[in-house]
Order: sequence, then C-alpha cells, then structure tokens
Amino acid sequence: MGSESEKRREANKEEEEEEIVCLESFFINDDYQLTKFTFGSHVLELYCLQSASTDFDLTGQLVWPGAMLMNGYLSENAEILQGCSILELGSGVGITGVLCSKFCRKVIFTDHNDEVLKILKKNIELHGHSSGPNPSAEAAKLEWGNSDHLGEILQKHNDGFDLILGADICFQQSSVPLLFDSVEQLLRIRGHGNCKFILAYVSRARQMDSAILREGAQHGMLMNEVSGTRCTVGNLKGVIYEITLQ
Repeated sequence: MGSESEKRREANKEEEEEEIVCLESFFINDDYQLTKFTFGSHVLELYCLQSASTDFDLTGQLVWPGAMLMNGYLSENAEILQGCSILELGSGVGITGVLCSKFCRKVIFTDHNDEVLKILKKNIELHGHSSGPNPSAEAAKLEWGNSDHLGEILQKHNDGFDLILGADICFQQSSVPLLFDSVEQLLRIRGHGNCKFILAYVSRARQMDSAILREGAQHGMLMNEVSGTRCTVGNLKGVIYEITLQ
C-alpha cells in the first residue's frame, strides 16, 4: 500500500503545483497572538493568527470552524477521551489536541508543514503543565500518504491509538484519497472495533461532501454521522462523523 500511496502523493503534488502559486518564506505571517477559547467549562489559550496567511499551505496557523465544532463536541462528551491515546491529523495550532490533553494519557499532534509545526510545538509547551492526567504530548511531521512519516510515528507508538481525530482537514479534493490511505493504516493497527476516526467535517463544496463518503467506502470504512451534531458553524454547515473499519 505504501508504494501506491507514494505514487498518488507525487501525482497530487504535481496537480497542486499547477493550482497553487507557492510563496517564498519571507511572505509568511508569523504575527501570532495569544487568544482565549472557551469550550464548556474549559478555557484554552493558544498562539494563532487572527487572519489568513498569504500562503495557502499555512492554513494551519488559524483556528478553523471545524475545530470549534470538534472541541464543542469533545467538551460535551469528554468521557470518550478518558485515558485514551490519540493521534490528531492536521493539528494546526493544536487547539483540539490541547483540549484532549486534559483527559487523555497520550496525544500525538501531527501536521505536514514545518512552519505550522513551529507554532504547534510552542502551544504544546505552553500547556506543558496542564491540569490533565500528566499526558504524554508531542508533535510529529506527517504528510498524508507518506509511508516514511507514518512509519516513524508507528515505530515509536507501535501499539497504535484509541482514537484518530481530524478537525476541518478536508480542504483539497486531491488530498482526500491520501488522508483516507493514512487513516486506514492507522485503524488497521488495532483492528476492527478497537480504534475509530472522529472527523469534524465542514461542508464547503458538494464535490468534497461526495468525495469523503466515496473514499470512506472505498477504504472499507463505515461513515456514521453522529446524531445531533449537524449544525451551522459560522455560516457553514458542519457535522461529526465517527468512522470505523467495516
């Protein structure tokens, strides 16, 4: 599966190069501000941008609507996090993983972008003395479909994870197959029924709505919409999916 994933990743990179004009590092906006967020009784402070970066690839510098949806859901259902090990995909500034660290025994934050990983690590350090159960928290580089990145994480955490999380991570249709490739590999470590992928999805295009359902089915997954989670986040429609192997 790894070699096929690599081919798809390279093909998608070529497509993205045609779609996106990559900007040089001197255009990067690193004017981060310490910002307060409240989810139920939990108050978090993190460094993040207040407006979008000039570089499309640095979307992780912001807190996006899907992260607000995910954190609201998790704060109301914290029992599902108690004592768990978690890997988060597309962590960005880390707002979801930081909340999870209050309940979990291990949280692995991941992102593919080196600049985003810098602010992510800063926010992890900021919450290094959280009130949670002394969690193990760390950041790792993970580009979806990259077997080397995933292999390094799994070599260190060879027993897998209880939960895989992703909040507002479906922006480009070309990246969806690679996302589900990586999720399938992570789910199969624990096997059927022993790990699930919680996706906070925000709808921005009908093509993407169809793409995630199609990819889930093609990867042998059950896409279960969590009852009562459909809502409006900002001016967008959001929903929580619990995704497991069939």
